[in-house]
Amino acid sequence: MQLKNRKRNPNLSKYDAPLKIQFSRGMNDFKRGKLNNPYHPNSMQGREWERGFNMSYFQRLERVKQNEVRRGS
Repeated sequence: MQLKNRKRNPNLSKYDAPLKIQFSRGMNDFKRGKLNNPYHPNSMQGREWERGFNMSYFQRLERVKQNEVRRGS
């Protein structure tokens, strides 16, 4: 059985765990209006920051949708 040649990012390993600090910083940056990722976008830290930022965005979006339905807008 031959292994497939896959391109892997040399900065990331399959054992990298989610990084709580970068995740929470991404959530806080969204709430404060800071839109620039302070980490390299292709690093594990950058991806976790973006995941936190996106999580905060979608939570806010759901809250806005619920308020619009309630108001009847």
